[in-house]
Amino acid sequence: MTHSPTDVLFQPRRIKNLALKNRIVMAPMTRNFSPNGIPDAAVADYYRRRAAADVGLILSEGTTIARPASKNMPRIPDFHGAALDGWKRVIDAVHDAGGKMGPQIWHVGAVSSGMTDWQPDGTPEGPSGLAAPGTPRGRAMSEEDIADAIAAFASAAASARALGFDTFEIHGAHGYLIDQFFWSGTNQRADAWNGATIRERSRFAAEVVKAMRGAVGADYPIILRVSQWKQQDYKARLATTPDEMTDWLLPLVEAGVDVLHCSQRRFWEPEFPDIDGEDGLNFAGWAKKLTGAATISVGSVGLDGEFLSSFGGKGAAPASLDKLVARMERDEFDLIAVGRALLSDAQWASKVKAGDQAALKPFEASAMATLD
Repeated sequence: MTHSPTDVLFQPRRIKNLALKNRIVMAPMTRNFSPNGIPDAAVADYYRRRAAADVGLILSEGTTIARPASKNMPRIPDFHGAALDGWKRVIDAVHDAGGKMGPQIWHVGAVSSGMTDWQPDGTPEGPSGLAAPGTPRGRAMSEEDIADAIAAFASAAASARALGFDTFEIHGAHGYLIDQFFWSGTNQRADAWNGATIRERSRFAAEVVKAMRGAVGADYPIILRVSQWKQQDYKARLATTPDEMTDWLLPLVEAGVDVLHCSQRRFWEPEFPDIDGEDGLNFAGWAKKLTGAATISVGSVGLDGEFLSSFGGKGAAPASLDKLVARMERDEFDLIAVGRALLSDAQWASKVKAGDQAALKPFEASAMATLD
């Protein structure tokens, strides 16, 4: 039997009751194609095509909880109310194609969108009413707001399981609501939801995780997306040492997270090069080492340009997977999330599995304006 250099990507993995046929994850990517917040047949077909083409796990675009101003673009899908019927159609289509899927559950907090001047009906909310350090927007959440937001996250978790989704991901990254509690620059509260340390500022996230765990039971896998960088500040870092990273992430794993989805812009970059060198562990590698949780890595997989350039209209050509294969062979992280390469080429995983590198498509920024 012949072996492909990319065979390591197609090894099965199991996390609690989630059995995956391979280690490839479709990364969550905001598409803004759900009229009135309800995913339609076109959205279902978009995900079905990836499920039918060897993607092991699909994570949906961000879907919002039932809170005022939880979205910052008009056609971001909801994960409550009338939208749940649309999501039932999506998960049924994915399952019919042999795939596994989880919604990414989201609240944007006090952040506006740089892609539209649309404004939500409600007042934006965040820990301190700051869209970024020193940039006021909306209002600071009251204790009642915080309790209601935690309950809304839990309700979304219960809906995910009831609809038949295989898992869900909590969006705790990129400067959105949960991340705004982590980040001292946007968390200026004078109560128990803040603190001088990242462990103290992780309290809101831990309470969200506990509530969602309570809603789905012990056997259901929970994924949490985290990042050092913020859309408000690409150089921001919540943890500058392994000890700080442990203080940040371990309480969240202890609260009920099974998988940490560690977002970085380039997956091959070491997290703490002063400790283990330029070929050292990346963010997901360190998170796995420090917490014992399974991890997903992500960041410019399969393309020669990183994703932020796409917002400036730049494309990217297919790139070697050698660095990815090397890191996965040493089991640095458990799963790898693929974004733009899968957005522009629904068959990407199947082509990689077949060793048909020549057939891989380049990414064009115009793909962000279509639902192909």
